Amino acid sequence: MRESLARSLIKGDKEAYMKLLLLACASLSILGILLIFLFITRESIPAFVHIGFKNMFLSAHWSPITGHFGMVGFIVGTLFTTVIAIVISAPLGIGTALYIDQIAPEWLRTPVRRGVELLAGIPSIVIGWFGLITLVPIVARITNTSGYGILTASLVLVVMALPTITTLSAETLKSIPQELKEGSAAMGATRWQTMYRVMLPAAREGLMVATILGMGRAIGETMAVQMVIGGARQLTVNPFQPTSTLTTRILTEMGEATGDWRSALFAMALVLLLLSMILIISIRLVSRQRRVAA
Repeated sequence: MRESLARSLIKGDKEAYMKLLLLACASLSILGILLIFLFITRESIPAFVHIGFKNMFLSAHWSPITGHFGMVGFIVGTLFTTVIAIVISAPLGIGTALYIDQIAPEWLRTPVRRGVELLAGIPSIVIGWFGLITLVPIVARITNTSGYGILTASLVLVVMALPTITTLSAETLKSIPQELKEGSAAMGATRWQTMYRVMLPAAREGLMVATILGMGRAIGETMAVQMVIGGARQLTVNPFQPTSTLTTRILTEMGEATGDWRSALFAMALVLLLLSMILIISIRLVSRQRRVAA
């Protein structure tokens, strides 16, 4: 009896320790995000104090030599490249996922899926080099420009975001209950009607998450975008003109920045972090409103 009681107490202690360990593991991600946010905020404070909000967020004039740190042009460049990339990659990724899950024959389904997974493993520098050697000359010939700019950077980001959106969308579509598909077929719907009117609405939330994660990959990419966007310090909405994004400007100047210049770059990082959070929260709110309306 005593031995049995001792074993149960030891077992209970092990369960308690395991719960604490799992709680610590779950808390690491939240703690890491909090520490990163606090660190970037602390390093950004001198820029807000010495340069001012107006000079940074209401101006596109960026010239560290003369003490001008307007980052509007880089914010616009970040938004344009991300939006164009997602507008192209989201339909392609979801369409590819539908093909893998519903249309592709069994002998072709696995090779297509493996090809998408391999595309996700290609280093960003290789994709950027491909864009520099291949896409830039093509865009230059078609548009009679230098070839560097927002459009070329967006096309590079499409290649990088596509595997994430496709893989997660395929998993979402695969998790849809078979009863929904069979019920649609029993009602006389064709395969295309089932995909459009049943599967896509049922997988809407998962597809939204896949798009968000693809957007996160696009908005935070640095090296590949730097190789094809041109690196100009200018505000432009012309997709064929060179410009910079927040990430590429940080990459270009962080090594030599000091004082308020360095703090302004940390302010850029803070804007990028907040921008990512705002995009994710906005899409979540839209998704929630659609569910309520349905």
